[in-house]
Amino acid sequence: MGVSVVERKLSTPIPAAKLFKAIVTDGQAVLPTTVPNVFQNIETVQGSGGPGTVKKITYAQGSGLNYAKNRIDAIDHQNYVYQITTLEGEPWIDTIEKVSLEVKIEPSGDGGSVFNGVMKFYPKGSATISDAHIKAEVDKIIGMFKTLEQSLLANPNAY
Repeated sequence: MGVSVVERKLSTPIPAAKLFKAIVTDGQAVLPTTVPNVFQNIETVQGSGGPGTVKKITYAQGSGLNYAKNRIDAIDHQNYVYQITTLEGEPWIDTIEKVSLEVKIEPSGDGGSVFNGVMKFYPKGSATISDAHIKAEVDKIIGMFKTLEQSLLANPNAY
């Protein structure tokens, strides 16, 4: 089976610059405090924040995951683009080689923004990644996004 690709667009009243800062620029500090039921800690284990940097995410108990290691593949602060590849984690589905995520946040005409996300699931060899697993992962990310959005709306002067 080939690469499975999932694309999602989410409109939000949060301005693009503020959303990018909360998710990417300050995400290491912001995400564990705004989505504590998912993120316990995010730490840089290699690099200085640019492409090639590896971050370890330690997930909260009960989230279904223990940790993941993500490599930053690209980051563009002016155009609000962020690309990462998840290389390992625990538990790791043994049918997955890696998962990539490309995020592009575009300003919308109403002062908010549109979050464009493309996830690619790469199977190991000829393995199959179930649609149910892919849907569950996408649903988790959308849930985290909505929680972060609510936090930013409730705290308009933060970040």
